Amino acid sequence: MADIRELSRRTLETTVSIVAGLKPDQLGSPTPCSEWDLRALLAHMIGQHYGFAAAARGEEKDRTVWDDRPIGDDPAAQYAQAVHEVTTAFREEGLLGRRFWLPEIHETVRFPAPTAISFHLLDYVVHGWDVARSLGVVARFDDDLVAAALAVGEQIPEGESRLEPGAQFRPTVAVTDDASPMDRLIAMTGRSPSWPD
Repeated sequence: MADIRELSRRTLETTVSIVAGLKPDQLGSPTPCSEWDLRALLAHMIGQHYGFAAAARGEEKDRTVWDDRPIGDDPAAQYAQAVHEVTTAFREEGLLGRRFWLPEIHETVRFPAPTAISFHLLDYVVHGWDVARSLGVVARFDDDLVAAALAVGEQIPEGESRLEPGAQFRPTVAVTDDASPMDRLIAMTGRSPSWPD
């Protein structure tokens, strides 16, 4: 299996290319994340990059490292810098032997680095798709990246927790048996692959 860090790097490079197409007047656009417009979604994505970078470097107490980051005058550059930060953190010597504190998933469990990075990969294939849909373009992730994200997504439990306020994923949306891997992944996280239809 490919190094999860390399899969992550390629996933994030694709999201950088998607966000690079953003025009400032699009920040108020709706997204498949119904509670967020594009500005709020990017603020969340950037904040999560810095949170994962901090976790990779051993942060285990300060929840503010996970806070959404206000969007400035150059969102694409701001996003690319956040990607650089987390990618650099994921490349550090000895990283794969570390455990990550991910308080938004569990306050006390420390997740093995490969597992934590796989969560991040899943989020950014999906959020990359969210941004692309909001901008009216196609998210072109390589097939192996979608497959890796799908393998993680298949482990997400269904149940009442998906209906709670602030849940990371909504209930799975039904798709046809011949749906593409990307459509299955998107549906698995509670989004309609045909959004905004």
